[in-house]
Amino acid sequence: MAKKHKVIFTTDRGLRHQLEALSAAPENLAITMLRQPDRDTLISNLLEAEYLVSERAGKIDADIIHNSPHLKLIQRLGSLTHDIDYQAAAAKGIAVCYWPLDMVIRVAEHVIMQLLAIGKKLPEVGAVALEASPDWGESKRTDEDTFAYNWSHRVGVNQLWQRTVGILGFGEIGVEVVQRLKNWGCVVMYNKRTRLPANIESELGLTFAGVDELFEQSDYLVNLLPYQPMTDMLISDKALSKMKDGAYLVSCGSGSVIDEVALTRAVRSGKLAGAALDTFEWEPIKDENPLIEAAREGYNILLTPHTAAGTPQPNETGPTRVNDYSNILNHLKGKPLRYRVV
Repeated sequence: MAKKHKVIFTTDRGLRHQLEALSAAPENLAITMLRQPDRDTLISNLLEAEYLVSERAGKIDADIIHNSPHLKLIQRLGSLTHDIDYQAAAAKGIAVCYWPLDMVIRVAEHVIMQLLAIGKKLPEVGAVALEASPDWGESKRTDEDTFAYNWSHRVGVNQLWQRTVGILGFGEIGVEVVQRLKNWGCVVMYNKRTRLPANIESELGLTFAGVDELFEQSDYLVNLLPYQPMTDMLISDKALSKMKDGAYLVSCGSGSVIDEVALTRAVRSGKLAGAALDTFEWEPIKDENPLIEAAREGYNILLTPHTAAGTPQPNETGPTRVNDYSNILNHLKGKPLRYRVV
């Protein structure tokens, strides 16, 4: 029987995501999946491991590295590696790599689309254009001096440039959103349980803020929170009441973080200028979801059917998590490592 190389895979994600990662593992790898292991558990499991896959976050300090005698590669799934001790890894000849997550990047792209679409009232203006109504007046052929700007007399079409964007629940998706907002002149605030180091905040152009401060100061509030008991229905009437009049809410986090009845009420009343959601408390979305009725009535609401992470591309085959192990296979075959930092 061919040797199986021992891999420790740490994650903070639920069973469904763990099983997807395990199903993509090559046959020559023996994977031990650990969800949010404590320090002692991680060290004991690394005693015989050759490879460590760390999904998105998790401190890997000099002591952990020193107590991993057979470790050859630390593979971070995601773009942040600030919590890995480069110096200790280099001293032991352990390679360190990050790996951009395509599904995460697709969600970040979707968030940017939501921000732009809801600020510019895309559901409404798109519907108006399709009406081609004679009510808008006489139509004339356009040239450089003949055109009818805003011929339907829309109001409240906004901008993203120089606005304050608050990100609630800042992980890898948040990082990718921030990267895409660079050069937009936005003030970007964020909140997460463990604050990022000052040098990472500076590099990304971020300002840390409390949850209440995010609600109070954001022109656009982005919900990226995962589901946990403490986040269940966090965005409620009380939370929404703290937001600026005329602010926007977009969400690609857990659907059950948002009280959809409260959110609908906030948009209908004019407290919020609009909302865009890709996830919902009940999925597939139920017809009685109040956001659907409000959207059908023309309120500035954009709903998408949990597709932010994209769909399989024509050239993609096999499990979507196969890239989790690409650098391990590269190392075993003596090929160059991708996205190497040490």
